[in-house]
Amino acid sequence: MNAYRTIYEAVGEDRGIRSIVEAFYPKVQRHPLLGPLFPKDIRPVMEKQRMFLTQFFGGPALYSDQYGHPMMRARHLPFPVTPERAEAWLGCMREALAETDLPKPLQELVLERLSGPAHHFVNTQE
Repeated sequence: MNAYRTIYEAVGEDRGIRSIVEAFYPKVQRHPLLGPLFPKDIRPVMEKQRMFLTQFFGGPALYSDQYGHPMMRARHLPFPVTPERAEAWLGCMREALAETDLPKPLQELVLERLSGPAHHFVNTQE
């Protein structure tokens, strides 16, 4: 990571973010706790996630440019996000990252960076 200024650059910029998102969402759709929360046509969700992760990891502000301030906790309030779902989401991301050619320390950094927001979105215990 030392040779890069941002996680966005370290993961391979747009191509890297796309590969993570494309590996991630099939796992989410198959997960019994997560799949029911998502629409059958997952492509719009994937595109929003690509734009958000690009921005979140230090790339261009694609998400904010299109949708305004992310306000991700507020955007997740309509969905029952439990601690178990937050962990399931992170587990799917862990599996997706393992399918990439990213070095293990970078995979761990990405997961660490996403762990805070994943748990911040928890809005119910049930």
